Amino acid sequence: MYFKSNICSISMIMLFFLSMTGGVLAIVLVSLGVSYFIEIELMSINSMMIVLTFYIDWMSLCFFFVVTLISSMVIYYSKSYMAGDLFIKRFIMLILLFVFSMILLIFSLNLISLLLGWDGLGLISFCLVIYYQNVKSFNSGMLTILSNRLGDIFILMAIVWMIDSGSWNFMVYSKITSEDSYYFFLMGLIILAAMTKSAQIPFSAWLPAAMAAPTPVSALVHSSTLVTAGVYLLIRFMPLGSGESTMIKILLVISSLTMLMAGISANFEFDLKKIIALSTLSQLGLMISIFCLGFKNLAFFHLCTHAMFKSLLFMCAGMIIHNLKNNQDIRKMGGMGNFFPLVFMNLNISNLALCGMPFLAGFYSKDLILESVLFSNFNLLVFFLFFFSIGLTVSYSLRLVVMGFMSEWKLNVLMNLIDKDSVMIKSMVILMMMSIFCGSMLMWIILPDIFFIYLVGSFKFMVLFFLFLGGVLGSGILQLNTLVSYSEMMFKKIYFLSVMWFMPSLSVFGLNYSILFMSLKMDKLMDLGWFEKLGSMNLYSYLINMSKMNYFLQINFFKLFFFFFFFIISFFFLYL
Repeated sequence: MYFKSNICSISMIMLFFLSMTGGVLAIVLVSLGVSYFIEIELMSINSMMIVLTFYIDWMSLCFFFVVTLISSMVIYYSKSYMAGDLFIKRFIMLILLFVFSMILLIFSLNLISLLLGWDGLGLISFCLVIYYQNVKSFNSGMLTILSNRLGDIFILMAIVWMIDSGSWNFMVYSKITSEDSYYFFLMGLIILAAMTKSAQIPFSAWLPAAMAAPTPVSALVHSSTLVTAGVYLLIRFMPLGSGESTMIKILLVISSLTMLMAGISANFEFDLKKIIALSTLSQLGLMISIFCLGFKNLAFFHLCTHAMFKSLLFMCAGMIIHNLKNNQDIRKMGGMGNFFPLVFMNLNISNLALCGMPFLAGFYSKDLILESVLFSNFNLLVFFLFFFSIGLTVSYSLRLVVMGFMSEWKLNVLMNLIDKDSVMIKSMVILMMMSIFCGSMLMWIILPDIFFIYLVGSFKFMVLFFLFLGGVLGSGILQLNTLVSYSEMMFKKIYFLSVMWFMPSLSVFGLNYSILFMSLKMDKLMDLGWFEKLGSMNLYSYLINMSKMNYFLQINFFKLFFFFFFFIISFFFLYL
C-alpha cells in the first residue's frame, strides 16, 4: 500500500513541476516573441523524409501547462479516490501514458508524429473506460474506440493525401484556400477527424457513454485532453483565412447544433456525471463555433479556461458519488450543501465560472466570445444558437445545484457524509484557485494586446439578459421535474430531448451495430467460409491426398517406383 501511495505522489510532483516549467517558459516566449522548431529524421524514402516535428511556441506551452497541471491534480485526487483499488499502479501508469500521448500531440506540427499521440489517446482511453470491467464499461468502451477509430482513419487518409507534396508539416499548408480542390479535400479530412475526437454531431454518442470510466479519468479526459484534441488540431492546422470556406461554414452549423443539442439534453438528464459530460459537449460546440467565425485565439482561450473549472466540477461530482456509495441520480440527492460545505463551495465556483460569472475564469473568455459574435457579421440563426445555448448553460447549472444541494433531503437512509478528505480537498482547492484567477492570467498571455469591442447599450446587456432567461428556464424545468405524472405526448417529448435526439441509439444500433454485424458476416462467409475452403483447408487436404498416394505407390508398386526412378534419372542425364 505504501508503494501504491508513493507512485501517486511521485507522479503528481513530476507533473506539477513540468506544469510550472511550461507556464514560465510560455511567459518567456510571449515576452521574447520567439518559437522553436525541432525536426528529427527517422528515415528517408527517395525524396520523402519521414520526420518527427515538434513546434515549441507560446500556444503549445500554454496548453502543456494546463494539461500537466490538471493531470497532477487528478493523480493526487486518485490517491484517495482509488485508495481501495487493487490495481491502482496499473491505473496510474495508464494515466501517465495518456498524458504522454497528449503531450506528444500538443507539440506535434507534423501528421506522422501527431498520429502517434492521436492514436495513443484513443487506445488508452479505451483501456480507461473499460477499467471497471463490467458489461456497461465494455459497451461504452467499444462505442468509444469505434468512434475514435474513425478519426484515426481520417488522419491516415490525410497522411496518404499529403504524401505527394513532399512534407507532412502543417506550415506547408498555411495558405490553404477554399478554391484549391487539393487542399479542400485535405481540409475536409482534418475537419472530420476533429469532429470525431470532439464528439460533434453525428459522433456525439461516445462522450456521455465514456462516463463509465472512473471519475478521475472523466476529470482528465473530458476537460483538457481527449475531447479537446480535436479543437486543438483545428486551431493548429487551419489557417487564419479559412473563415469563408464552405467546409468551415458547414462545420459552424454542425457545432452550433451540437451546442444546442447538448444543452437541451443536459436539462432533462438525471445522471450527475452525464450532465457534466453534456456540459462539456456543449462547450466543445461553442469552441468550434467561435473558431469557425474566425476567432482562433478566443477559441484557444476558452479551451484553457474551460479545462480548469470543468475538471474541478468532475472532482466535486466524484466526491459526492464516492460518499453516496456510487449513487449518481440527482433525484435521490438533496440537502447535500449541509453535509458537503467545501464541495458545495467548489461546485458553485466551477458552475458560476461555467455560466460566465463576472471576474471568474469563464467570464473572460465567454463574455469576449459573445461580444465578438455580436460585433461580427452573422445571421439570425447563429445569433439564436449562441445566445440560447448560453441560457441553457445557466439553466442546467441551476437545476443541478438546486436538485442536488439546495432541495429537501431525499436519501432513503442516512449515510456517512463527510467532505474532510484532505487529499481530495487539496487537489480541488488548487483547481478552484485556477478557476478564479486563470482567466485573467491566461488573458495576459493569449491576448497581450488591448482587445476593445464597442457595442451599443442593448447589445452590452444582451449577455446578462440571456443569462437571466436561462435562470428562468431552469426554474421552469425544475417545476416540470416535480410533476408526478406526464401525458403520453409530454413524456415522448421529454424523452426525445433527454436522449440527445436519439443520437446514442443511432450510433449504437445504427452505425456501430451495422459495422459489427457486417464484420461477423464477413468472418463467417470469407474467413470461415470460402477462404477456408479454397485456402488452408483445401491446400491441407490436397497435400494429405498427395502424400497418401505417394506412400501407396512406394509401398505397393515396387516395380513402378523403380521405373519412375530410372526414368527421372535418365531424363536429367539427357538434359544435362
